[in-house]
Amino acid sequence: MDKEIWIRADVPDEKEKRKELVLSALESGVDTALVRPEDADFASLGKVKLYFNDGGEVSENYEIVALSTPEDQDRAMAMAGKKAGVILDSSDWTVIPLENLIAKFRNSGTKVYACAADTEQAKLYMQTLEKGVDGIVISTDDPNRIRGFADVISSSGDVDLQVLEVVGVKNIEMGDRVCVDTVSMMVPGEGMLIGSSASCMFLVQSESEDNGYVAARPFRVNAGAVHAYVLCPDGKTRYLAELKSGEPVVLVKRDGTTRISSVGRCKIEQRPLVLMTATDGEKTYSTILQNAETVKMVTPDGAVSVSSLKKGDRVLARLESGGRHFGMKIEETIREI
Repeated sequence: MDKEIWIRADVPDEKEKRKELVLSALESGVDTALVRPEDADFASLGKVKLYFNDGGEVSENYEIVALSTPEDQDRAMAMAGKKAGVILDSSDWTVIPLENLIAKFRNSGTKVYACAADTEQAKLYMQTLEKGVDGIVISTDDPNRIRGFADVISSSGDVDLQVLEVVGVKNIEMGDRVCVDTVSMMVPGEGMLIGSSASCMFLVQSESEDNGYVAARPFRVNAGAVHAYVLCPDGKTRYLAELKSGEPVVLVKRDGTTRISSVGRCKIEQRPLVLMTATDGEKTYSTILQNAETVKMVTPDGAVSVSSLKKGDRVLARLESGGRHFGMKIEETIREI
């Protein structure tokens, strides 16, 4: 879920309290702050983008709108297409339906942000009308509460995983495979969604388990051949061969929950490969992986090494219809063999 997250640090009267909010936000991964005009020196606290609130008028053609009446809603809607962004602040969204505002601003060229006091509000705003708001502005005077938004910031939304039955595993020619080293430590049952087609991406586990031959490397996913797709934020895909240091990828757990990490480095090396095929009972799908004990497929109950994977085993995968154009999902009839 590719959403902007800001901290609203312009409310406290004491500058030291405003500074503390910005510092706590930076430590939690939030690098955009709404501050007062006299807080320009906060730029020295770290790599942070500052927006300045001067009586509701915000720098770079943004504006804060306090919503409490239907007239306030009308005033906000009138800004669609005229402002770079509108920050909506309401204590009662039953009076001013957020759906109305999201629908109005959609495709207007104006971004819409909602102030959220807690993580439950933030998640709701990001999912309203499926698309949700363009961003969340954390609105709290307690620096400790900001840290609770870390999961929201790193979340990419849950994915629906299905159980497929392995049809076969066979050795193929040597080829170039990609190891993706991330900046995050993963746990057993967690890895990346990889596939030879975007219509079926298999959950390949991180090297988070010791196997008696090499030490665990919980930050790594031995992902597969260079041609394969990997799931990235906002539902997009990339070829494994394209990934570069610093780029975001989605980490997925067995239960379908996700978080976002960044690529630390990728290693492309020639290795013996295997072709694994599996079926959902209607169609057959495949992916190509390195033939190694450390490469494991996530199953409903654990993980199975590709070197011992056999016909009839069950593995987890994400299925989707349509096609892909430059990594973006499109509704198109496409056949990949």
